[in-house]
Order: sequence, then C-alpha cells, then structure tokens
Amino acid sequence: MDDNSNILKNVKPSKIILPILIGLVVVVYFLYKEFDPKAFALIKFTWHSLFWIFIAFLLMVLRDIGYMIRLRILSDGKLSWKKIFNIIMLWEFTSAITPSAVGGTSVATYFIYKEGISLGKSTAIVLATSFLDEMYFLIVFPLVLLFVSSYDLFTIAGEESVSFTNRYFYFAVVGYSIKFIFTAFVIYGLFFKPEAIKKLLVVIFSLRFIKKWKAGAEKTGDDLILASIELKNKPFKFWIKTFFASLLSWTSRYWVVNALLLAFFVVDEHFLIFARQLVMWIMMLVMPTPGGSGFAEVIFRDYLGEFVNPITLAVSMALLWRLVSYYPYLFIGAILVPRWFKGKYAKK
Repeated sequence: MDDNSNILKNVKPSKIILPILIGLVVVVYFLYKEFDPKAFALIKFTWHSLFWIFIAFLLMVLRDIGYMIRLRILSDGKLSWKKIFNIIMLWEFTSAITPSAVGGTSVATYFIYKEGISLGKSTAIVLATSFLDEMYFLIVFPLVLLFVSSYDLFTIAGEESVSFTNRYFYFAVVGYSIKFIFTAFVIYGLFFKPEAIKKLLVVIFSLRFIKKWKAGAEKTGDDLILASIELKNKPFKFWIKTFFASLLSWTSRYWVVNALLLAFFVVDEHFLIFARQLVMWIMMLVMPTPGGSGFAEVIFRDYLGEFVNPITLAVSMALLWRLVSYYPYLFIGAILVPRWFKGKYAKK
C-alpha cells in the first residue's frame, strides 16, 4: 500500500491549476458575453450580505463536520479527530482534481490506511462512504419529486415543458441510473455475495476492448470481499447513525447556494433551489472534467439563473459559489498533501 508515487502525481501544479483554469475560462467567457455595468452596480457588500456569505461558509463547515462524524463512526472510534480532518481534506482535494465520476475514492483507502487502519477496514470504510452517499441521493431525490413537480425541477426560462429532449432531464436520468446501478452492485456485494460480484467483474473486463482494466476489476472485487467481511454484520443502529451523518453533510452543502442568493437577492423558493442543486450534483456525475469544472459554472448559470435578478449576474454568482464550495479544498489540499506525505515518510 506504499504506492505513494501515483498519488503524488495528483499534486503537481498542473493538476491543481487545470480545474481552476477550466472554471475561470468559462466564467470569463460568459462575463465578456453578458457583462452589464448597470447590473453589477446593483451589487453592494453590506453587513447583510457578509452575514449570509458567512452562513454559506458555515454550511460548508457543517458539511465537513458531517463527514468527520461519519468517518469516526465507520472507524469504530479508532481514528482521532485530527487524523479524520486530514483524511477528509486529502479526500476532498483528490475529488476536486479528478473527474466527478472518479472522485477521490481511488486514493482514499490509501489515506486511511496510512493513518493506522488495516487494509481491510480502510477498504470497508471507503466503500461504506460511497454506499451512504449514493443512498442519500437515491432516497432524497424521489422524496424531492413528491414536493416539486418535474416541470419546476427541469424546465428553465424559455422552455414550456419537460421532454426527453430536455438536456437537464437527460443528464439527471443518466446520473441517477448510474447511481442506482452502482448502489445495487455495492449492496449485493457488501451484504450478500461479494464473490459473485468479483466473478462478474472479471468476466465483463475480460472482453477484448476493456481487457486492459481487468487487473483493476479484480482488485475492486478483492476490495469488496474485504469490505463485506468488515461490514455485513454491523447492527442496524450503526447504519442509521452513519446515514444521518451523511444527511447532515450533503444537506448542508445543498443549502450553500440559498445562503449566497440571500446575500444579494430576495429569495422565496428555497426548497426548489435546494432540489435543483440536488439534481445538479447528479448531473455532474457524468462530467469528465476535474471536479465538474466548467460544467458546474454553465449549469449554475442556466439552471439557477432564474433566481438571480438580473440574470446577467448569474455567472458572477456561480463564481462565488465555487469560491465557497470548491476552491478552498484545492488550496487546503495543495498545502496539506506535501506536509502529510512528508510527515508519514519522515517517521520511517
């Protein structure tokens, strides 16, 4: 598990600068295209706006606290709060510089393992976090549909109805389907037949055009077997506690935009904004750019722009949103990762 060279590749300046550059290029393009001096003159930083920006940052802190509580429970209290904080920041950093569909889970096991947790338990913790995150989406999204109509959720200004040609509907369906299939595999593998899932993965990745990933598929199968041994006998109370920690984390994150909008505008439809953010993150799953850079800014402008008045300020709000919810992890990670590695390997 000492394959630190591959992980260190991800902390090269180019890896950190790329997602920032992609996002800024998109923002600059739309600012140039839609810049309205009169609209920008309406933006004033007052104590009211600073208060709600502070609340937005506080919600991100609550999001990380939820993650930390969950990791503490999943490790059975064997990880200190300091170690958990380091792991979360390292994990978020790798998620920020990799495509949304990949995330930071590929190296999260390594981070946990290097903090003194056995390989089997580290693998179990990472798979359990993925499982809990997906369960949040799978449960909350249908509940949202009970209170928000598909028309309100998927249509934007200028559209009259929801159809299969609606790009947001398409992205949401694809993203939700991926999450559903992944979660079904994880549930069956973790709690029922991990060996069967491993065999299926090996068969699938024996196909000629994807055979080069067969070794990775075999390792995933082995990880699933190790995780199953650790998790399948956990009591129901254990899963309830970890799910509520996940609920705190993700729900806090989805209220960030609400707080930022309240800093500058009069906002009434808070639940609809929350619901659209949930859909946005499902859509971002299928984006190939690091951390969804570029796509996140565009979809914010199109999908949440109607809550910004005038709409020409939507891109600026998208940039502020990313400054609060995304860029901090890049900067913290860029500082923390080298120090963490130095500390771990200086002990040898």
